[in-house]
Amino acid sequence: MIFDTHAHYDDSAFDNVRSELLGKLPSEHVYAVINVGSNLESSFQSIELSKKYNYIFSAVGIHPECTNENLDKNYLEKLENMLNNNKIVAVGEIGLDFHRLNNFSEQERIFEEQIQLALKKNLPVLVHSREASEHTLRILKKYKPKCVVHCFNGDQKFAKELLNLDFKVGVGGIITFKKSENLINTIKQIPIENILLETDAPYLAPVPMRGKLCNSSFIKFTAKKLAEIKGINIENIYNITKNNAIKFFGLN
Repeated sequence: MIFDTHAHYDDSAFDNVRSELLGKLPSEHVYAVINVGSNLESSFQSIELSKKYNYIFSAVGIHPECTNENLDKNYLEKLENMLNNNKIVAVGEIGLDFHRLNNFSEQERIFEEQIQLALKKNLPVLVHSREASEHTLRILKKYKPKCVVHCFNGDQKFAKELLNLDFKVGVGGIITFKKSENLINTIKQIPIENILLETDAPYLAPVPMRGKLCNSSFIKFTAKKLAEIKGINIENIYNITKNNAIKFFGLN
């Protein structure tokens, strides 16, 4: 049974197929999905999806790429109001992205404000960190939230720091890519109890589905690769990572 801990089914890429796709995913062994917001509008849409589909839960937050927009000055209050919903299981996607953006101080301020909100509401955070490991760690060490670093693609040093804080790492289709030897070597060192499976749908479709619209059923390819890396039966990979997610997000 697949637990996809990070997807974006509110994305416009799904506009023509969303209803059909989400209607059939449970028949493809998808047990649960967390749909993750990236701004106020997508966070609202995420909540709406969780209301419509029993197996979908939601997260709300401001992605670092959205901090360059004309962000509503009352964004934090609006996020907090959204959190009055029992199908919201995390604050996210939040974090830092220094790859294309240079509004470093603004990103850090908004990241910290959302962590503080998560702590206030006793919720975990789903963290995006791209070319910002040092800054991400500094902030996470300061607040020590319950945390998963989504789409993990860091080195062993970064992984060790995260494990020392008892954080989780989100493992997705990247581990199936040809040039992922360094990541695979790092994943070998991460205990399976600290790993959550994810897709980041509609992005990062795993091999052999590259070029296709990624969806939660594609996790089977990531799970197969993780089973090879860990030397664990694939059914155990499904069960362990599902139970990791249930425990991490506090679900029944």
